[in-house]
Amino acid sequence: MRGAGDLVARMQMTRGMKIKEAKAYVAEKLKVGVAELTDPVIMNEVRSELGLGEMTPVPGIAKGIEAKHNIARVLDLDINCVRKFKTRTGG
Repeated sequence: MRGAGDLVARMQMTRGMKIKEAKAYVAEKLKVGVAELTDPVIMNEVRSELGLGEMTPVPGIAKGIEAKHNIARVLDLDINCVRKFKTRTGG
């Protein structure tokens, strides 16, 4: 999770996007430039602000299922484990 590679890959796998299209989509959703997706400093700040998880766990920062909820919301995705969690908890 140094950049946004995991998010780009998720778009490629779930929506069948080509890499260029997936990078553009993720950059638009994160409100950054495509080149900034690979910058670890910028992406650490963006991931922290949006609660998308970080490389090193920090108290008070989203991780685990909370981070996946936020990824699903930000990227307009249906993530299986998030859907199942919501079903179980009524959320």
